[in-house]
Amino acid sequence: MGKFHFTETAIPGVMVIEPTVFGDARGYFMETYHKEEFAAAGIDKEFVQDNQSKSSRGVLRGLHFQTENTQGKLVRVTKGEVYDVAVDCRPGSATYGKWVGVTLSEENKKMFYIPEGFAHGFLVLSDEAEFCYKCTDVYNPNAEGGIPYNDPTVGVEWPDCGCPHKLSAKDEKHTPFAQQEFEYFKKYL
Repeated sequence: MGKFHFTETAIPGVMVIEPTVFGDARGYFMETYHKEEFAAAGIDKEFVQDNQSKSSRGVLRGLHFQTENTQGKLVRVTKGEVYDVAVDCRPGSATYGKWVGVTLSEENKKMFYIPEGFAHGFLVLSDEAEFCYKCTDVYNPNAEGGIPYNDPTVGVEWPDCGCPHKLSAKDEKHTPFAQQEFEYFKKYL
């Protein structure tokens, strides 16, 4: 039996991953990544960078992508709870412009895999959240891009977090989905 349960979402290639948690009165242990098991499930990627962020309730980060050094991401929450979203930005894809979301928390210990060619973002639902993610390429500040979190073409249905959304100045200025061509993502079909 594998240590992970992989569930493909409504968008092929985007997966929810549930690790096997071994716990007792002392606490718990779980693997968060195993190269061979992930490859057997179709996630045969090399991760080259690990990131961690801490945010408060209502912080909405995204929807981000890179036009160069395009990143696939394996994300999880170690403290608190977030709603995590992937948007298909691959022109010609049957799910182009569609999105999927999943609640990730320290309690459910789920992970979310977002392949290259997708925009990614999350909303913090708890008082505080710590968010960890592995990336398949390095961060390139000169290749940043994004879609407005409330873009009507995409129509992400963000859950109620109990307060107004808190966005960065950069995230308030993204170009609408319908005005972007995403030609650089065609290679990920």
